[in-house]
Amino acid sequence: MTITEERGPTQGYAELPRLMGLMTGDEKHGPAATSTLDALWVLYDRVLRVTPERLDDPGRDRFLLSKGHGPMAYYAVLAAKGFVPAKWLPGFGSYDSPLGHHPDRVLVPGAEIGSGSLGHGLPIAVGVTLGLRAQGLHEPRVWVLVGDAELDEGSNHEAIAFAGPAGLERLHTVVIDNSSATHARPGGITARFEAAGWSTVTVDGRDHEALYAAFTTAHPGRPQAVVARVEPKSA
Repeated sequence: MTITEERGPTQGYAELPRLMGLMTGDEKHGPAATSTLDALWVLYDRVLRVTPERLDDPGRDRFLLSKGHGPMAYYAVLAAKGFVPAKWLPGFGSYDSPLGHHPDRVLVPGAEIGSGSLGHGLPIAVGVTLGLRAQGLHEPRVWVLVGDAELDEGSNHEAIAFAGPAGLERLHTVVIDNSSATHARPGGITARFEAAGWSTVTVDGRDHEALYAAFTTAHPGRPQAVVARVEPKSA
């Protein structure tokens, strides 16, 4: 039986807690995973132009999970949308499971990059956007999800500083802000992107309609950053 035949029917948002509950183990990074759940769902349910049938389509949107610590929510959403079989979930993190503690693009259908070493996703997303532009592919959008603490990494500063002046309007960054950054200050995330010429929106990261409105806000000539605020990590 092929992966396509194993996937089964797609499922709704209400099924995500059950799907996440199938994944057990000592390294789930539960708070890191659940902080991303709503943003991931809105993206895959209503925004991203990619399906299991379009994984090799050059015109698909690209989603890069840079916040690769705690991919449980990501795997649950991929299972709900039919990218991976739900029966893979109970094996999460085991030796012979394709669903590792960090996603592997070679093993997980739909994963565009291997991630988990924080600070790489946004620079890679800049490169992907430039690569699509060089190929004359102007319709695909590139989305990358990062954590607020991840922005402590200097590699992100360089990517942010480059993308604005380069006018990478097909690039979108979703920052999950759960107040875990070491060097953060109030308003610092949006100010940092705005100073580099990005369009920015700050929303409640649990409000699906607000997330959708932010994700679909026009930003001609500029990349976009959506800061999704959720409960603090210590909560």
